[in-house]
This record gives sequence, C-alpha cells and structure tokens, in this order.
Amino acid sequence: MATDFKSIPIIDIAPLLAKWDDPKMAQDPGVCEVVKQLDQACREAGFFYVKGHGIPETLVKEVRNITHKFFDLPYEEKLKIKMTAAAGYRGYQRVGENITKGVPDMHEAIDCYKELKQGMYGALGKPMEGCNQWPHNPPNFKELMESYISLCTDLSRKIMRGIALALGGLPDEFEGERGGDAFWVMRLIGYPGVSTANGKCTPENDIGCGAHTDYGLLTLVNQDEDITALQVRNLSGEWISAPPIPGTFVCNIGDMLKILSNGLCESTLHRVINNSLTYRVCVAFFYEPNYDAAVEPLEVCVRRSGGTRRFEKAVYGEHLVSKVQTNFVM
Repeated sequence: MATDFKSIPIIDIAPLLAKWDDPKMAQDPGVCEVVKQLDQACREAGFFYVKGHGIPETLVKEVRNITHKFFDLPYEEKLKIKMTAAAGYRGYQRVGENITKGVPDMHEAIDCYKELKQGMYGALGKPMEGCNQWPHNPPNFKELMESYISLCTDLSRKIMRGIALALGGLPDEFEGERGGDAFWVMRLIGYPGVSTANGKCTPENDIGCGAHTDYGLLTLVNQDEDITALQVRNLSGEWISAPPIPGTFVCNIGDMLKILSNGLCESTLHRVINNSLTYRVCVAFFYEPNYDAAVEPLEVCVRRSGGTRRFEKAVYGEHLVSKVQTNFVM
C-alpha cells in the first residue's frame, strides 16, 4: 500500500545484475541489500530510480535525441506512420488523440508493441496483430529502437528477479507461464512546452498525460534532463515530483504486478505536467506478462498479506485490449 512518501528512492542495482543468474543469488549479501530496497520501494511508493543498470548512457540519450528529431518533423511527414486499428494500434498519434479518463492528453506519441503474428493468440490477440510502424526519417530509427528495446527487456527481466525475491518467491517467479515470453510496449512521447501569449505562459490544457496507473509489470522511464514534469501521488493525495536524475531510469509498478503481489506492490497513480517552455521527450518502456498469461495473486503473497485473495484472475491480453481500445480517438 502506498504511503505518504515525500521523495522517490534511488537504488543501485549493480549487485543484482552481477548475480542475476547465479543459483545462489538469494544468499548474496549485495543482492540481499538490493532486494531489501526494492521491497521497501515497491510497498511504500510503487516508484523508484535505478542506477548501475548497465545500459550505456550514450544510447539512452541518443534514443531521446532521435525521438526529438522525429517530433520536429512537419506534421505531414509524421502522418506517414499514423496509428490505425488495422495496424494493431501501432504508429503516430497527434496531440490530443490519446485519452486518459475521457480527457485529451497534451502530447504526441509513437506507440510500439511486441509484434504478434496473425493467429498467434486467436481472438485474444487479433486486435493487437501487426507490425510496428517505424519512420524512415530520421535514418537508423528502427535499428536504434530495436537495440534499445532488447536491452530494456533484458534489464526489466533482471529487476523482476529481484522483485520476486522481495516478495518471498523464487527468482524465476515471473518467468515461465507468467512472463517467460514477456510482452512489451514502448511509447515515445513528446510534450509541447507551454505557449506564450502577451508575454505570459498560457497552457491550453496543462495536463500532458492525466493521472493513471500502468497496465503491466514494470515500467522504465527515460526522460529528458533539466525538465521536471512527472508527478507521483502519495497516500495523502500530494503530487510528488520525479525529477530526471542523469544515469538513472525511473521505474514503477504496473497493475499486473499489483495483482500478482496481492496488493503488496503498489501501482501508483502518476501524471505528467510540462510547465516548461521547452518541448519535453520521454521514452517509456513497459515490461509485461506473457500476452496470454492468466494473472492471479501468488500463493506466497496471499500468505504474506493475511491469507485472503484480494484480486480476481485477469488475462493480460484482455486487460491491454480493453485499455487500448478506449484510449485513443482514431
């Protein structure tokens, strides 16, 4: 359950990454310290920063830079990869096309998903079948993003092994039928700066992205430096800023992990308000369960939370489709 946290903890996960595939990782003192910090962060805030994550900072920055270059293009150029239902909800959406709780969000984005082949999951997978729409301009966009996605997938899997230990489970608790073929989502998001009229800042709608929780297991947020826009709500309803810290990702817990942990881990409400005059880019990578995973509380988590199952079983793919089909104005 979220608490009245006032700041978001920073966790050095290098010791966990060094031992992630060691059969005796749970006995390693360095891993144990990381696990202890993950446990506290997941219970108290549902948000944390990770440093020592091993993804080169040059790549992290280049992903943001090339995203800026795309959003700088003329609108007609960006429309060449316009999102459609026929493309499995992949592609570009202009400012105001993404909806959060009925209100248009003041951002533009490219949405990408792990590609599903036709018939792979039957009726369950049909709405999300398709290939990602990568722009040809800027050059090398697809190659850069696919390299980044591969590294983020690998990193997320390793962090999830630490969270599994934090919950009292085995390191591979979130693999196999739950996440051995993990689905992923990536959103490349651009938040316009506030406009100036008569010398005053006049945001038409200052909510870049309305208050929401994420759908899956774990999110890695790669945000522009020098602009603080991400805010996280604590138990008292206060909005706590998550400023960019060089060399880190902001991580947060999603709805599926809240269910699996029987509520021990919190999927915390968060929003984005860009009050800066500067255009802001954020690249959010969402690590999810297997597309067809039936997600329900782990027995070890039920025992540790009083013995009562607080959540019904949810099929991840159904949860995703229900959200995607109500989130966009096409």
